[in-house]
Amino acid sequence: MARSKSSQSWLKEHFDDQYVKQAQKEGHRSRATFKLKEIDDKDKLIRPGMSVVDLGSAPGGWSDYALAKVGDSGKVIALDILEMTPLTGVHFIQGDFREDDVLDELNKVLDGRQIDLVLSDMAPNMTGVGSIDQPSSMYLVELALDFALNNLSKSGCFLVKVFQGEGFEAFLKEMRDNFTKVVTRKPGASRARSREVYLLGRGLK
Repeated sequence: MARSKSSQSWLKEHFDDQYVKQAQKEGHRSRATFKLKEIDDKDKLIRPGMSVVDLGSAPGGWSDYALAKVGDSGKVIALDILEMTPLTGVHFIQGDFREDDVLDELNKVLDGRQIDLVLSDMAPNMTGVGSIDQPSSMYLVELALDFALNNLSKSGCFLVKVFQGEGFEAFLKEMRDNFTKVVTRKPGASRARSREVYLLGRGLK
């Protein structure tokens, strides 16, 4: 079947993208790795020995980056309803992080350790229809926030991808209501025309 003009245009933009090329060259699982790296370089998010949970982790770029930063004394746990190619050193749990059996396995892996950082780069399967995509994406970020509030250590951090649009300001307020410090980041690897930004919350109130 012939590709549509918009599909061809997206593919050309994707493969001409400097971050896509760099990811392929350096062996990263996705260009999203550079988004996390830029935020981490600026905000000093990930340190050796931390316990990190990566929600919606597939294909694994963020988990891979986090693992390199936490080192042997740290722990990275990746959760996704999709399959993820195994990463040596990352404990992957396939399932819905709202389900009790998934949370039970997470706690078993943590073995008493507190969660220092929750990451969420989740996004729904986009339809191109804003009235469908925006509520779907806001639903996911609300789920991620709920997980973070219920599982983070008191001094922990939460980094989440959010699409600007309906519901964004209310979510930002919710973040500010629950964290002592909240900042907005738009890394260079995030395409300029994309409405995605990253909100970083530090320290639970």
